[in-house]
Amino acid sequence: MSQITNGVACSFCHLPISPVSSQTLERPSDADGKRFGDWEMDLIVGPRRSAVLTIIERSTNFLIIRKLPQRYKSEQVSKIIIEALKPYKKYVMTITTDNGPEFAQYKEIEQNLQCQIYYAKPYAPWQKGAVENVNMLIRQYVPKGFNINTISRQYLAYIQNKINSRPREKLMFKSPIFVFNLNSAALFLVRYFYILK
Repeated sequence: MSQITNGVACSFCHLPISPVSSQTLERPSDADGKRFGDWEMDLIVGPRRSAVLTIIERSTNFLIIRKLPQRYKSEQVSKIIIEALKPYKKYVMTITTDNGPEFAQYKEIEQNLQCQIYYAKPYAPWQKGAVENVNMLIRQYVPKGFNINTISRQYLAYIQNKINSRPREKLMFKSPIFVFNLNSAALFLVRYFYILK
């Protein structure tokens, strides 16, 4: 378990945004982007309070995109996060995000997904670089200034599929969907044979 520090600035905070909080919990060192099951999430925001939620598994670059309702609140965002990740619950150990108010309902997400949520430091987007990079890929399909409310869920699913099917040098020119499925199948087999012992 990671060490709790009092009043010391650390890279990641496991507590909700609170000016009175003096305790922080650092993200585990093994959540380094190589371990399967560590995720990042962010919002891509358009005009008229339109937005999509982007969630990425760090080791495979497997992407999930979900459209948010107009004038979304943190309760709605947490519900959509839980719905999006519930099918992959066994493969969710940590989620790193920024400390925007839309991600304030961290306890509900942790309880439902049995994972740990970590906030990156303010103005430190490199601490969640995987999701920042994939957001740039999504911007090829959804340019800045575009009203996201006008985009259909089908088109967002098309974007998600295109990006998940694109081979990556990082993955030895295999696609994120292929490597994600390979890792999840391998993890299933390990757990299955462990139960049989």
